[in-house]
Amino acid sequence: MTASSSRRVLAVLFCGVLLAAVDLAVTGPVLPALREAFDLAPRDAAWVFNVFVLFNLVGVPLTTRWADRIGRRTVFSTAVAGFGVGALLVALAPTFEMLLAGRAVQGAAASGIFPAASAMVGDVFSSERRGRALGLLGAVYGVAFLIGPALAGVLLGVASWRWLYVLLVPLAALVAVIAGRLLPSTGGADTGPIDRWGLVSLGATLAAVAVAVNGVDAGAPLRSLLSVDTGGLLLVAVGGAVAFVRAERRAPNPLLRLGLFRNRQVVIAALLGVVAGVVEATFIFFSDLAVAAFSVDSSTASFMLLPLVGAVAVGSPAMGRLLDRVGSRAVILAGTALQTAGLALIVALPASRAAFYGGSVAIGLGLAALLGSALSYILLEESTAEERTVVQGLNTLSLGVGQLLGGAVIGAVAASASGPAGGYGPAFAVVAVVSGLGLVLATALRGRPSPDPHCRRDPPDDASDASPGAPAPRPADRQAEPARPPDSSRLSPSN
Repeated sequence: MTASSSRRVLAVLFCGVLLAAVDLAVTGPVLPALREAFDLAPRDAAWVFNVFVLFNLVGVPLTTRWADRIGRRTVFSTAVAGFGVGALLVALAPTFEMLLAGRAVQGAAASGIFPAASAMVGDVFSSERRGRALGLLGAVYGVAFLIGPALAGVLLGVASWRWLYVLLVPLAALVAVIAGRLLPSTGGADTGPIDRWGLVSLGATLAAVAVAVNGVDAGAPLRSLLSVDTGGLLLVAVGGAVAFVRAERRAPNPLLRLGLFRNRQVVIAALLGVVAGVVEATFIFFSDLAVAAFSVDSSTASFMLLPLVGAVAVGSPAMGRLLDRVGSRAVILAGTALQTAGLALIVALPASRAAFYGGSVAIGLGLAALLGSALSYILLEESTAEERTVVQGLNTLSLGVGQLLGGAVIGAVAASASGPAGGYGPAFAVVAVVSGLGLVLATALRGRPSPDPHCRRDPPDDASDASPGAPAPRPADRQAEPARPPDSSRLSPSN
């Protein structure tokens, strides 16, 4: 393929990913308007985000496997078209239930956009140019989260929230048509059976946990947990988790390789991913917090998000450079400390705009450290070459679980607590505690390895005989690999 043709392919892929990223970027700013339009409590409004995350998480294993089986072009163009259909359902939704159905369609469709785009970059670009192309796709989220709040602020000020989704429909149709005509036909290999029981049990477990947590009354948490509804859902979640573990042990192509959890550093990185996902969920509620704390309209609240997303956009490349200089442990410790301090500042001074903006910047910089390359770096260091794709799937899953839990917890606490910023002060206090626990957990990470090559452990001679917890190839052996972009199901600006 010529250079001009590859540039056109990259432009189409960029536009498809940008549509999904912009949609996520406007979810937080549009939430106050949705609450007003459908008379929603914070507990109910959280599902605008939770439904998207849930269907995205379950959809990623399916769409990635389909991309390998039937081709990247087919999956990418179909996913973009499906995303447009979901946006149309949201825009025309007469009820909140119909809006959630549209969000579910969008989440499932978005699960196929980024994986197919990333795989096609691998097919089209040479190894020397692949890293730059993948980096460009990963930067889409930073761009989207910078323009998204501003776009939402303008449209919410002059028109209805529905126009934010109406605009996505013709753009998605245009990208889907161009993708079907311009993108090359790649993929089509049979990669083995899909882990159906793993998907079903994982989806049931996550849904049950999210609904149960979202229904907890912050004023009487123990009574809520022991109630028939919430307690029953938690029992369903436990049963689903047991079924998932059994399914993964028996599946020839499991969604998650359980042997990875024999490695303590992998376990810590996965738990830190959950913490990062919980903190990341606050992005969706910052506009509601601003409305409650400062009595501003939804348009103004959208613009008040710009310091937060700007800090993530600026912090991501800076944290990436620090990662090479000081190592992942130092970067993660600094990031968790910053986001914990930012959350504590907002909770302590809920009526102060200076605290709101200062805390937002600290949270953004902290998340930039965790959601950039640091967690992926740890997982790659602790895995063999054959396990690298699997451990990145673990990273995606842990972040998604954190986002789902974070959205449910914030919605539940905000709906049943009170304070100067409504229930959002106590809700953010809970998130601050979770972030603080993440800071303590990060201290158990290994420090930067010695530069002495004699201190590095060599990989097994036969990679196929490596155990799940075996050390990865030496860092020097990996330097020729192109940078891996974040997975599509990650919803942060640094993605």
